[in-house]
Amino acid sequence: MHLKRLLDKSVAVLVLVVSGLWCQVTLADPSTTKLLVGFPPGGGTDAIARVLAEKMKDALGTNVVVENRAGAGGQIAAQALKAAPADGSVLFFSHDHTISILPLVVKNPGFAPATDFVPVVGIATFANGLALSSGTPAKSFNEYIQWVRTQGNGKGTVGVPAPASIPEFLVKVIGDKYKLDLQSVPYRGGAPLMADMLGNQVPAGLAGVNDFLENHKAGKFRMVAVIGDKRQAAMPEVPTFAELGLSGFEELAYYGLFAPAGTPQAVIDRYSDALAKIIAQPEVKDRLTSMGINVVHMPPRQFANHVRSYTQTWEKIVKNSGFQAQ
Repeated sequence: MHLKRLLDKSVAVLVLVVSGLWCQVTLADPSTTKLLVGFPPGGGTDAIARVLAEKMKDALGTNVVVENRAGAGGQIAAQALKAAPADGSVLFFSHDHTISILPLVVKNPGFAPATDFVPVVGIATFANGLALSSGTPAKSFNEYIQWVRTQGNGKGTVGVPAPASIPEFLVKVIGDKYKLDLQSVPYRGGAPLMADMLGNQVPAGLAGVNDFLENHKAGKFRMVAVIGDKRQAAMPEVPTFAELGLSGFEELAYYGLFAPAGTPQAVIDRYSDALAKIIAQPEVKDRLTSMGINVVHMPPRQFANHVRSYTQTWEKIVKNSGFQAQ
């Protein structure tokens, strides 16, 4: 069987030759690609998506528009992707919370990633970490644990960017490990959590490094621990939880593109190849790295394996926590 791609400005035509019989399949190569984002404009996920969308226009020769379908931790955007045509005209830029965690903590999220979506390309990994507000006197993770134990009689609060999120489960794990009564304070995203930490309304927060990075560098927060098997390049002075004796959280969260199930492999490969070239550009890589993420290209199969492994790891943690899907 021979495969030949014939491209024009608006359509891609696959011509298959099988035993002398010609079969022509027309795939949409839209003039506009819609990039769904499940969070509001101005947040970390939205900022990364807009950097990619700007470069995708040139790489693909099509208009790429970011469309924010914010709400329910990305659930609304994920449902929109499920209903979208499987022709590459609609993609979903997401991180682990929507794809790996929501299906574990919500009974009927309205989508099943394993059957409704196909991983297109992974573009980065990132770490979650614990940060202390400026009004909290502790200077390190161990000092924080001791401070909660003595000043709060073993009770403390930690802000997290969303309920039933990895940060919330991590708060519980930390509390159990050190026999503290740590309670999560869920926010509707990283931005309001940062605002309350800046105002010392909450003594500590647990979220993505990219949420904390700017204020950490400015001395307004103090990052004291991060997930991962090694320290993060953006803040090499901050130890990992594993270094501090809390292991089992070495696998990093991810950012990537997803398409509706049934999207032709030729379309998936086209986007994956384009993104590989985009994130390899020094100015793009530097810009993304400055946001606190680790830029890495994961082609479709590798990305699918990473998502599967990551989901299985956290499925065990969620189950062991006793959390009941809502």
